[in-house]
Amino acid sequence: MHRGTPTLTGRAASAAPAKPALKWTFKAGKPVLGGAAIAGDRVYFGSSAGIVHCVSLADGKEIWKFDTGSSIEAVPLILDGVCYIGAADGRLYALDGNGKKKWEPFETGDKILASASWANDPSSDKKWVLVGSYDFSFYAIDTATGKQVWKVETENYINSTPAITADGLALFGGCDALMHVVSLKEQKHVRKLDAEAYVPGSAAVDGKMAYFGGDSKKVYAFDVTNEKPVWTYRDRNFGYFASPALSDELVIIGARDKRVHALERKSGEARWHFATKGDVDSSPVLCKDGGVVFGSMDGRVYCVEVATGKERWRYEIGSDIASSPAVARGLIVIGANDGNVYCIGGE
Repeated sequence: MHRGTPTLTGRAASAAPAKPALKWTFKAGKPVLGGAAIAGDRVYFGSSAGIVHCVSLADGKEIWKFDTGSSIEAVPLILDGVCYIGAADGRLYALDGNGKKKWEPFETGDKILASASWANDPSSDKKWVLVGSYDFSFYAIDTATGKQVWKVETENYINSTPAITADGLALFGGCDALMHVVSLKEQKHVRKLDAEAYVPGSAAVDGKMAYFGGDSKKVYAFDVTNEKPVWTYRDRNFGYFASPALSDELVIIGARDKRVHALERKSGEARWHFATKGDVDSSPVLCKDGGVVFGSMDGRVYCVEVATGKERWRYEIGSDIASSPAVARGLIVIGANDGNVYCIGGE
């Protein structure tokens, strides 16, 4: 799923390739903005053409495809072998292992551009898919039936993938300049965090702490039990459209000042910056070996050291990259605006 797990911390269990080499390219035909999800030996992604693709991780050969007929910006959620993904037609699709509809698409009142997350029903053994829509609503949907269990309303479009805390809170942001905190047990808001401007990305959570950036040109650290930030960080007058990755010590986030920023989790002070030649809307992934992988609108994929920000390597794709990388088994899968998905491994 987007950012790996429902906490959205952007950590991969795999190491990054030591030296980059292209393993395969898949031609989706239209820009791949949301990125891919890797589950087992399969890779899933959607494109601006409205097609959901399932391909082999080993060689990029297509296993199945499903046409939604409407543009897709979300990263797929793969849960118990089912692919859940929203589209600009306002529907959430559930596709089985053969690319067939598990149930009729769940309809909202407007576009679903955000990626879905999931949680266990606190009062039963059921599972919920959780997703926000441009109809100003946040939905919990029964994975077995595709029916709405509950929803909460907001004041504007919802852009974020919901981050789920260990004690059952869902956090998501949107164009109402708020980070919403919703109790899954109570099925209602418990607080709203002031983000000062709209929130295009998602939060990463660890315990009671949540970290996110926004169009306020700031990065925030909140204790989710309190409505006031622990710290805020601002450097230059550019927004943060990426979602952060969390190491034990750092918050790592891309920005539209063409840099990746690494901030101390405790204080919000900058540890390092890494400069590219394009905006970094791609959300960084922290690999097991301390490599941080991300794309840039300068057409390159980068890997840098988490401790220092020193460059390990860069790989030239040659087309703007807005999507976030997926990392597994020493492979990086990333989509680009040229309509291709690239798999980069080691030499």
